[in-house]
Amino acid sequence: MTDPRDPARLDVTVRGHVQGVGFRMWVLRTASRLGLSGWVRNESDGAVRTVAEGPRADLEELLRRLRTGPDNAWVSGVQERWEQPTGGFDGFAIRSGSHAGD
Repeated sequence: MTDPRDPARLDVTVRGHVQGVGFRMWVLRTASRLGLSGWVRNESDGAVRTVAEGPRADLEELLRRLRTGPDNAWVSGVQERWEQPTGGFDGFAIRSGSHAGD
């Protein structure tokens, strides 16, 4: 059984009306409040992608919130992938869509 305090990495793609509605800034604030590290960016297909690391319980809370998003957004789908953390992030940031990731 997984301990909710164990570090993990969550890679999430959120689809719907999620660009141009403050979604990335909302993710930045939400992830920062949860003490997570990682990044969020707009994808060229209209989705928003987030990669975050931290305690699994906090990542699960982020995922729960991503399923609804901020008030101006409309989320039609969420694709999640759990991975081993790399520890390579310093805080949480908004990245440009042209950034290749990590």
